[in-house]
Amino acid sequence: MKLLVIGDEKRFNKYLPDFEIVRQVQAVVAPRGTSDDDIIALAGDVDFIAADAISPVSARLMDAFPSLKLVHSEGVAFNAIDVAAARERGIAVCNNAGANAAAVAEQAILLMLACLRHLREGDAAVRSGQQIQVKERLMVAGIRELGDCTVGLVGMGAIARQTALRLQAFGCDVAYWNHHRRSADVEAQLGVRYLPLSELARTCDIVSIHVPVTPETTNLVDADFLASMKPDSILVNTARGEIVDQVALARALEGGTIGAAGLDTLSPEPVQPDHPLAVLAGEAADRLVLSPHIGGVTVGMFRRAWTTIWENIARVAAGEQPINLVNG
Repeated sequence: MKLLVIGDEKRFNKYLPDFEIVRQVQAVVAPRGTSDDDIIALAGDVDFIAADAISPVSARLMDAFPSLKLVHSEGVAFNAIDVAAARERGIAVCNNAGANAAAVAEQAILLMLACLRHLREGDAAVRSGQQIQVKERLMVAGIRELGDCTVGLVGMGAIARQTALRLQAFGCDVAYWNHHRRSADVEAQLGVRYLPLSELARTCDIVSIHVPVTPETTNLVDADFLASMKPDSILVNTARGEIVDQVALARALEGGTIGAAGLDTLSPEPVQPDHPLAVLAGEAADRLVLSPHIGGVTVGMFRRAWTTIWENIARVAAGEQPINLVNG
């Protein structure tokens, strides 16, 4: 049996579990960005593919491997995999749903706090000798505590649930919107209340995005959504950049439509120097905190992810159904 890994070889080797199936499978690694032609020439026939979450797995690749039985995303996202083509060919597609939930929840709260505490501006002020001036200004302008904020979660999947649990410790009022409202028991356990999306945008101090990229959610946060938010509100996005209209957000920060934004994801990635959010200047730039899409890339996440991948390889090799199947 053979496994094709599309991604980083050092990461693959670092998180190899001590499973019998690992010793039974030959692995070949193609770096992210390798063309389909080069992958096909490198790999020969393979039984399984494990792909970096943003690496495409095309129908052409699937057709090149007659023995292929499983395509597994290394992460939660699977939109780069041609799921429909896999279904037509009887190939299972799986992801690592929930493996990064705790890690991304931590990143979301980090970005909330960074925006509330003016982290970018404060760091620059200390380095430039302007500490006292900025401190005095912020004492008058006011610094909000997270516990004094109403936080609105857009979506209520695994990451949003972990975020809600952590926000309980801060004493936040937490609202959420989701396509399907959760049960009263779940709402009570998480300490959340349901709001329609338009009301959530209009009333919450912090709006945190936790939905996957779909045709329906692409540019869900557009100019109208941003205009409906409070002028001092904060937008946090640890989901995918495509959910937020990037140009509209840049204009909202420049025009003061919203107070600040904390983003772990932009669109497109990799981000180019001329991206509309990367070229903000002055006060608008001070109100934007960026991180390089690292919310879910912790040691714990990769250990959990590769454990699941190898367990699913073992299941498929034994003729059993894998878990986290996304193409039925």
